[in-house]
Formats: sequence, C-alpha cells, structure tokens
Amino acid sequence: MAGHWEHFPHNADVGVRGFGSTAAEAFEQAGLALTAVVTDVESVEGREAVAIKCEAPDQELLFADWLNSLILEMSARRMLFCRFNVRLDGARLQAQAWGERVDSDRHHPAVEIKGATYTALRVARERDQWVAQTVVDV
Repeated sequence: MAGHWEHFPHNADVGVRGFGSTAAEAFEQAGLALTAVVTDVESVEGREAVAIKCEAPDQELLFADWLNSLILEMSARRMLFCRFNVRLDGARLQAQAWGERVDSDRHHPAVEIKGATYTALRVARERDQWVAQTVVDV
C-alpha cells in the first residue's frame, strides 16, 4: 500500500495521521496531513526547500518534534509545504521540506496550527505499514 494520510476528529482540534512502508514515509505523509489542515495540499508548489533537524529520546517524541518544527517553519517563514524527504537515524531526524510562501488568494488558509500535542501520539508498525499520528491544536 502506498503512503497516504488522513485526518481524524478530536474535540475542537484535528488529528493528523500518516501511513507509509517505513516510519520515515509515515512522517512525510503526516507532514502532508498537517498542511491539509490549513489548505488544499494540491494548491501548494514546492518552490523553496527548508532543512529541518530534530532529535528526541524516542520515535513518538521525535514525531511530535518533527511536526512542531514544521509548524514553526510555517509560521516563521509564512510558508506552506507540499513535499517532504525525511531520514530517520535512531533518535535523529533530518529532512527537507519543499513549499512556498502563503498566497492568501490562492491558498485560502483555513486555520493557524498552534502546535502538535501528545494527545493520541503514536508511531507504530501495524501489519504491513507504519502509522504516525497525533492531535494538533488549531
């Protein structure tokens, strides 16, 4: 099964979930789910690359740090991302995120994401695929 993402309901917030054949691919797909909370991912062009590095004591905390790093870059650079290349090495993550500056006329941003929470935080292998999920505060 190819990597994919989905949202899941959680009170006033939004759950993001990525699936992949590897944990890294699940992280990438969750990055797309994160962008999709704000806008239609298809409307975002990968014009500029941003390097992201994270380190955490375990994979679940690393996943939360990954999403929070994306949220920080989205806010600080006023960007949206549409493509990711994640490399995991134990407790370390190195990634490239491609995107562009927010164009309100084209992207119609729905909400601002405040941060990834530890609610429903999970990174695990399920049958033949990896899943990475958490709830983001909007």
